[in-house]
Order: sequence, then C-alpha cells, then structure tokens
Amino acid sequence: MDLAALPTPLVLVDLPRLEENLRGMQAECDRHGVELRPHIKTHKMVEVARRQLALGAKGLTCAKLGEAEAMLPAGPRSLFLAHSLVDPGQAARVAALAEQLDDFRVAVTSEAHAVALARVAAAAGRTLAVMLAIDTGLGREGVRGAEAADRAAAAIARTGRLELRGCYTHEGHFYGVPPDQLAARAAELVDRLAAIRDRLDPRLALWPGCSVSARLVVAAGRGRVQAVRPGAYVFGDLSLTRAARVMADDAVALHVLATVVDKPEPGLALIDAGSKTFSSDKTPDGLSALATDGRDLAVARVNEEHGYLRGGAVDALEIGERILFTPAHVCTVVNLTDEVVVTAQGRPVARWSVEARGCTH
Repeated sequence: MDLAALPTPLVLVDLPRLEENLRGMQAECDRHGVELRPHIKTHKMVEVARRQLALGAKGLTCAKLGEAEAMLPAGPRSLFLAHSLVDPGQAARVAALAEQLDDFRVAVTSEAHAVALARVAAAAGRTLAVMLAIDTGLGREGVRGAEAADRAAAAIARTGRLELRGCYTHEGHFYGVPPDQLAARAAELVDRLAAIRDRLDPRLALWPGCSVSARLVVAAGRGRVQAVRPGAYVFGDLSLTRAARVMADDAVALHVLATVVDKPEPGLALIDAGSKTFSSDKTPDGLSALATDGRDLAVARVNEEHGYLRGGAVDALEIGERILFTPAHVCTVVNLTDEVVVTAQGRPVARWSVEARGCTH
C-alpha cells in the first residue's frame, strides 16, 4: 500500500505505539497482581483483542451481545457484558455465548433490573453469573449507596436464576477531575467500592473500569481490587492527553488523516472529515480534533462531510494538503469506520477490519 495513494479521510493506527500501550497497561496490572479485562468498545477489533489476550489479559469486557459475539474469534475464555440486558428475545444469544465460554458474566444494574434479567436467564434456561453495578459518581447505571446494594443483592438471591460474583463500576466522571486530584480520588474510589463489596461479601470480585483512573486504581487497590477494565488506553485521544493528562501526545496510536479541500475565507479552511469521521463528540472547549504535528490547527466545527479548521496556521495551508489529527474521542471515531490502516514508521503494513462496528444490540 502507498499511503499517499489512499483516499481520505482515513483512520490510521500506529502499530508500535499501540503495542507499547498494550504492553504498558498489562505490565502495570501484572506488577500489582490485578487482572486486566479490557473493554473492547474502543477498538472493536479482533486483531487488537487477540493481542490483549496474548499479552495476558484474563478476559474481555463488552457493552452489547453483538460486540461479544464479534470478539469470539480472538479466543477469549472469559467475557463480561457490562450493560443492562432486559429482552427475553435475546435469550438464545445469551445461552449460545455462555456455551462457548468458560466464564460469562452479565451486569445487574439495579434491584428492578435483577428481576428483568432473571426473566432473560429463565428464557435462556441458565443460571447467569452477574456483577453488580455501583454508581460512583457518573450518575448512570448502578446502585446508589450501600443500602441500595444490599437490596439489589437480596433481589439477585431471590431470583434463583442469578449468581452474584462481584461488583463493578465505570468511573467515567474521572475525565472531569483535575489531574492533580486524580490519585486522591482514585484512592477514595477504591475505599468506597471495597466497603460496599465487603459489606455484601468480601469474597466478591471488584472490577472498576476507566482509562483515566486504571493505573491509579491498580496502585491504590492493595489487594482489594481484582481487575480493571479500561478501554481507550489502547489508542488514546484528546480526552486522555489534553483533558485528563494521563497520556503523552506521542503515545496516541490512532489518528485521522484528512485533506484540505477549500479555503473559503481568511482564517478558515475546510477538510474532508466531518461528523461522519470524528462524530459529534468534542473536548470540553468544543474541539473535534487537533493537528498532530503541533501546528495551530483545530477542527472547531463539523458538518457531516466537512471539518472547519481554525487557528494561526490556517492561512498557510494549501488546498490538497493532508493533515494528521488527534480526535477528541477515539471510541466514536473507530465505530464510524469499517477498517483502519495500520502503519509502522509511517508506512502502511496492514488493514484491520472493525468487526464490532455498529453492534448496538
């Protein structure tokens, strides 16, 4: 492949950087005796999952059944479905996944959800191993506090179809924590989760999960945390480098290559990558992407097929010039492409399919 001959917009994965990110997170988990069970919602690729498992990941985390099914060719023996299953019509798929794995766990996200999930388990003809979600500040799924955890655990036991194996959380709100407060907040998170887990049963597993806090949670766990489930660490994005500041710019392994297609007025250039490439997600200051080479070039606005470039380097651009960008949110970028072009030392070496793209159910 000749990179210059490939049409843009193009999603590129730097293989050496990817492999370094995978090795680094695995090594950190191994050093502290914590299992790595990465969430595949970021990469959605069998090739990446295969590498994670080969390096020592104990299993994979998925959001939807379709993601779990798409990852089976990577060879996982353990999968956790971190989402609220409620549709008995999905029972056959649940049963089929459980049959193909040594360890298949699903989420219970509230007392009421335990009742709904038990109907799915009954339709599947199985007893399902479950992880209880605990809300730690994101305000999404999960029991709100220790007493709610007690009630949910009791509801799980009453169903006769669910077996409580552990607790989990997604501390996604850590993206908004000032970087100098992250370590202290991670320690507080572990204390809070461990207290609730120990109240229920100290033998239960504890599985937090977020790329911002994963390394800090691993270090603060001190034997209390059994696994972490980060996702975005594999590639990185502006959320990890510029907002949370837990990743260096030169560690980012996924970029978008786009072409300048017009310069309609001073101070503005248009590129051929819009919301269908970057998605509508933005940084806290409203940017979809930044130029990777350090020039003052920001994707300040997107339509479906256009990105609006602003910044001090805009007027020096030439129509037809190609620019590499770091996106605001990598997960949504991957989900919008059928494949990525893998590079090493700037040269294309492979194409990888995004097998779990669009797996919304």
